[in-house]
Amino acid sequence: MTVVRHYSGYIAALSTRTSYDLDGFPRPQVDEDLRRRLETKLIISILGFDLN
Repeated sequence: MTVVRHYSGYIAALSTRTSYDLDGFPRPQVDEDLRRRLETKLIISILGFDLN
């Protein structure tokens, strides 16, 4: 979907979490579950949009 693709960067930024490696250094990582939930909410909102 074009709209989902348009917002993919924003969704990835919203779903980025900081995890720490074995040495204790922070590492940003996309939370895939959260990313999918945000995409699903966007798709549901698009489908519920009234065009009339």
